[in-house]
Amino acid sequence: MIHIFALLLGLAMVICGANALVEGASSIARKTGISEFVIGLVIVGFGTSLPELVVSVTGAIARNSDIAVGNVIGSNVFNTCFILAVSALFSPVAITRSNKLQDIPFAILAAFIVALMGKYGGLSRLDGVVLLLLFSGYLYWSFRNGQAESGSFDNEQSKDVSAWLSAGMVVAGLALLIFGGRLFVHSAEAIARMLGVSDKFIAITVLAMGTSLPEFVTSIVALAKKRSQMALGNIIGSNVFNLLLILGVSAVISPTSFARVDIYDYSALLLSIILVWTSVYTGKKNVLDRFDASLMLVAFSAYMVKIFLAL
Repeated sequence: MIHIFALLLGLAMVICGANALVEGASSIARKTGISEFVIGLVIVGFGTSLPELVVSVTGAIARNSDIAVGNVIGSNVFNTCFILAVSALFSPVAITRSNKLQDIPFAILAAFIVALMGKYGGLSRLDGVVLLLLFSGYLYWSFRNGQAESGSFDNEQSKDVSAWLSAGMVVAGLALLIFGGRLFVHSAEAIARMLGVSDKFIAITVLAMGTSLPEFVTSIVALAKKRSQMALGNIIGSNVFNLLLILGVSAVISPTSFARVDIYDYSALLLSIILVWTSVYTGKKNVLDRFDASLMLVAFSAYMVKIFLAL
């Protein structure tokens, strides 16, 4: 009963935090003239990835590569093939020319680089530095090319708020997301450990899904408020942060082994983001629609079945 209460309380905190974060981030986008995608990518994406950062860095310090690596792979697959897919079922997500030609291809490149490094010896400290340099370059490029298109806020209906209040909403929203998500994860992890499952299973399922709860709720709230670019930026940003920042920091702390990662894990990591890119050309063009979302959910279900059969 204690764990159930903690799960419900954590979920309530996450929902309230997501609402405050989306409103605050939207206001910042209006005031700065930066596109909602970039705000979602940087502010929302980074904020909602903090739980994954804590879990993976903790695993790296404890020299537990299964936790550090499994958490990132599981989170990315869950972010894309479940969270984004469910979000698209709820409300189709528009994909802009910049998303199609720059943002999504970079996310594919980041996944490919990590998979290649992992396949050939894991991540050394030098590899970690390379990933962090790529991450820094991507942030610089995103801000430099992140001006909102003219008229993108013309239909804005929400009441404008002061810069300080907007920043306060973002900070409060992130705090609720992080602490609510942490409460949720701890309860779910305790239940899983009582069932005697492996560290890899916990990392790829319980921790990955639990630490992705902020992304899930934030994306749903963003779409409910007609912020599809913020929702997409949140997912793409979280995935890039996971691959380049989190694994980069983890590898610098302690060289990271991919010994327990198999071909199915690599395939799921790459396929999850490739499906987002191919959605531009399938079904309704330049939209992640319900057809594309269904394909992603099928892929996610197949990966989960594989994980359970491997126990």
